Amino acid sequence: MTDATNAVDVTLTETVKDKYGAIARKVRTGESEKASCCGPTCCGGGEKDAISANLYSDAEASAVPETAMTASLGCGNPTALAQLKPGDVVLDLGSGGGIDVLLSAKRVGPTGKAYGLDMTDEMLALAMENKKKAGATNVEFLKGHIENIPLPANTIDVIISNCVINLSGNKDRVMAEAFRVLKPGGRFAVSDVVRLREVPDDVKKNMELWIGCVAGALQKDDYVAKLKAAGFTDIEVEVTREYRAAEAQSFLEASGLNVGDYAEKIDGAFISAFIRARKP
Repeated sequence: MTDATNAVDVTLTETVKDKYGAIARKVRTGESEKASCCGPTCCGGGEKDAISANLYSDAEASAVPETAMTASLGCGNPTALAQLKPGDVVLDLGSGGGIDVLLSAKRVGPTGKAYGLDMTDEMLALAMENKKKAGATNVEFLKGHIENIPLPANTIDVIISNCVINLSGNKDRVMAEAFRVLKPGGRFAVSDVVRLREVPDDVKKNMELWIGCVAGALQKDDYVAKLKAAGFTDIEVEVTREYRAAEAQSFLEASGLNVGDYAEKIDGAFISAFIRARKP
């Protein structure tokens, strides 16, 4: 990796950390009714954005602390699609306020365990508060980066993630680390934003759109290729939501790009997807 690429990765990581930290502080102090890092303003509360709205059932929402739901920043509901079973050991990459970890912990039961990995101190503090409120005893939150998972090889049954891998500047490393920590036969089952076609370079390079989950999205074929290169098999990409021009407009306005120049070019270019793969 070149020095220039390293510099970009460091800048992106610090920017993501700052944004997520600000969201966690707002949730903990009650300033935000609904946080989002995938919507038009990323840290603006109160309104559900086009990506993170309506992901969890009423039953799921009532099963976790309100602050875990408020801090839900994802683009999907991996716990509902990952087919977790009692006794599984689950790892959530980029666990935020802990909603998917807590829901996973309920699904795997007392004989299983749910880990959450996050790099942001404020989010980890919020997650620990939510763990205590939920009375979860089979949950552990870890500080670290998804490019360098602080767990031994061959220890995890299922890896989940909710709209976080697209925020990484080194996705090859993320895939390799996910493969390393999974047990043989273990499953990769994540929700993420994916591109269906090329978009203008200005969109891909725009930092605000990275933080808004869009600019960092891999093209579908590239996502599959990176999983294959890491060693995964049985790869599937299931579309869970498609974003049209209206949603694109909100992303562009927040980033300062001219809506008229870009909205049509990215209409239908981005989807939320559930990505499945298996370690042989």
